[in-house]
Amino acid sequence: MKEIRQEYLTGERALFQGNNLKIYDTIFADGESPLKESHDIELFGSMFQWKYPLWYSKNILAENCTWLEMARAGVWYTDNITVKNAVIEAPKNFRRCHGLVLQKVDLPNAAETLWNCEGVVMEQVTAKGDYFAMNSRDMELHDFMLVGNYSFDGVKNAEIHNAKMLSKDAFWNSENVTVYDSFISGEYLGWNAKNLTLINCTIESLQGMCYIENLVMKNCRLIHTALAFEYSTVDAQIQGKIDSVLNPSGGIIRTDEIGELIIEKDKVDPAKTRIICQKDGKFEGCVCA
Repeated sequence: MKEIRQEYLTGERALFQGNNLKIYDTIFADGESPLKESHDIELFGSMFQWKYPLWYSKNILAENCTWLEMARAGVWYTDNITVKNAVIEAPKNFRRCHGLVLQKVDLPNAAETLWNCEGVVMEQVTAKGDYFAMNSRDMELHDFMLVGNYSFDGVKNAEIHNAKMLSKDAFWNSENVTVYDSFISGEYLGWNAKNLTLINCTIESLQGMCYIENLVMKNCRLIHTALAFEYSTVDAQIQGKIDSVLNPSGGIIRTDEIGELIIEKDKVDPAKTRIICQKDGKFEGCVCA
């Protein structure tokens, strides 16, 4: 492979259609699309300072690299890309990519990032920004931290481990998502989802887990979570107290205590939901309207 070392590249499409390159300690300064339509590129310790650096590219490795804020919309329509030990300040990164690996990546301005991607592996990634990972699919995340609302909207086939998420409206319209050993705080969690599973998770969510088809919760805790499970079919095992439950569509809820159970017979059939409080074996505080 040809090597490029410690260059300062300017102008539009500086390395257009580059291939079989190892690029070290190089700055891609002003000039759009410096590596557009490139393939088989390895980047080490390099920096992107301007827009659209990697579009329509294939087989990319970027290690110890930096995307500055104006390197926005940085990686679109690119297949088989691995990014390691990176700081990506630019928003709107990673769109319609296939085969994306992010390891030890910090995304402090991750607004509208990771949209419509497929085959995504993320390890030790930290992100801040709204609308993260919209409509992506086939995702596996480990040790993930997010501050940003409306995350994972429309995601399909995702597995998340050891996450901490401060995210209103997370997992809306999602399908086949399983979250393990995580903390999630944000209103309206999971609305309109299908096959959402939460295992060993702690949740804080006003009106969380509503309008869900096949919600499964195993060994979870709900702190300051009210009006949960409205119009959801649910199989839930909750440790501790649930502040209130409203109009579940069906299934079973096991918990230590429910502060208020509201079942409106004109909206749901009470017979379709079984509720068991572990302390006394039965919950009798049903408020029916």
